[in-house]
Amino acid sequence: MKDKTPIPTTSLGFGIMGKPKGSERHNHGGEGSAPVRKVKVLVVDDDPASRRAIATRLNATTYSVETAEGAQLALDACVRSRPNLVITELRLKDMEGLVFLKELKSRWPQLIVIILTAHGSISEAVQATQNGAFGYLVKPVGKEELLGQVERATAASTFTLTADDWRASIVSRSQLMEDRLALANRAAASEEPVLLTGENGTGKELLARAIHAASVRRDMPFIAISCRDMTANELSTVLFGDERDAQGGVEPRSEGAFQRACGGTLLLEEVGDLPMRLQQALAEALSPSSSSRAVGTARAAARLICTTSSDLKAMAASGEFLTNLYYQINILPIEIPPLGRRREDIPLLVSHFLEQATEPGGEKKIYSSRAIELLATTDWPGNVRQLFELVKQNVALSHGKVMTKEFVQKFIGGSAQVKIPTYNEARDEFSRDYLVKNMQQSAGNVTQAARLAKRNRTDFYNLLARYRLHPEDFKAGDREEEKSTDGEDDD
Repeated sequence: MKDKTPIPTTSLGFGIMGKPKGSERHNHGGEGSAPVRKVKVLVVDDDPASRRAIATRLNATTYSVETAEGAQLALDACVRSRPNLVITELRLKDMEGLVFLKELKSRWPQLIVIILTAHGSISEAVQATQNGAFGYLVKPVGKEELLGQVERATAASTFTLTADDWRASIVSRSQLMEDRLALANRAAASEEPVLLTGENGTGKELLARAIHAASVRRDMPFIAISCRDMTANELSTVLFGDERDAQGGVEPRSEGAFQRACGGTLLLEEVGDLPMRLQQALAEALSPSSSSRAVGTARAAARLICTTSSDLKAMAASGEFLTNLYYQINILPIEIPPLGRRREDIPLLVSHFLEQATEPGGEKKIYSSRAIELLATTDWPGNVRQLFELVKQNVALSHGKVMTKEFVQKFIGGSAQVKIPTYNEARDEFSRDYLVKNMQQSAGNVTQAARLAKRNRTDFYNLLARYRLHPEDFKAGDREEEKSTDGEDDD
């Protein structure tokens, strides 16, 4: 068995996954069912022979096994694949075993960890269990002893093995993304509408599917409708169904998306593109007092999630979007940051996409370290989706196993790296850099930052909004909420 060791990386973000079976796009009905998942085990050991031996024994049973040759690679694997159990050698070259154990338990308190070593001692066993290890095995480990320990560990677990399945298609370790996922998990427990905002390509549909998977509706239909791919009449029929008179009678009405999503989740993508008359129809359908024949009790029957890359609040202020509909769908808002605000996530995203872009049985390709650095420092206006498409293109067109910086540069466009910006672009870049440094110096305290810039807080908040900067991204750790200073006003 080949060692499936991931590429060394330290960060991550949203992944792009294929459309799950049973999901619907537009007006094609469907109902999804979660696949049966095996218990996922990560084996961490510097010794390739030991690593392969343990993996082979576990693979021969009902376990899904991944391996890593060091602590840092193992942490990245935990982020990417969310194992249920980690079996790790106590003495690792890049991190002392007990330190690694503490790191695992601090990040994922419910993760089961079994310590494995060829040099066991009673004191080390006691230390390991005190730091959260489930068990302690001394090499050489017999097959029955290994399988027995793993079986007992999973059976004694206080969490269900599918607890993290809802986010299985999302890789995330950065605090910014973990905060968004925490919001999504809380939103999943509610029945109220969710509004996912963010630039195109940031993964809004992926997060919507994750919310559905985390909810009690997970075994019911997930129906996704794009509000920008059809005419107003087509979209009206898709959303609310159709009913026609037929020589004095009434033909059976075709069901709309609300009815087809009954008991499940209805996703409206780019809801800001809805024509005004359909905005009005949707607002009526969502009203608690609605008596709409087209929707009926659909408000309670289908959970609504909307996405938008537009500023709906500004659209409502200008009359382009119904104000009452904006407040109806904006009950649980979650903003997904662009890739430029989580640039450190790019290396692991690339690793994740390389796996997806490789055909089954095909040659596994990797990027050189300089190529990874280039990808991490390149601007991605198309966000995660654009990065995914580039990785697929690179894998398809490269001849060697290692893709170099020079090879990748051809697809990114070398001229784009040295292009002289316009005056407005240069001014905007300077303004954004200034705001970033200001917010870093004030650790996210807007009052202090505004004072340093000699601007009032209202103007300063407007500047932050203009350049898509968020105060919480600059706050380190758990800080007290920002308090306004006496004597300052916003005029």
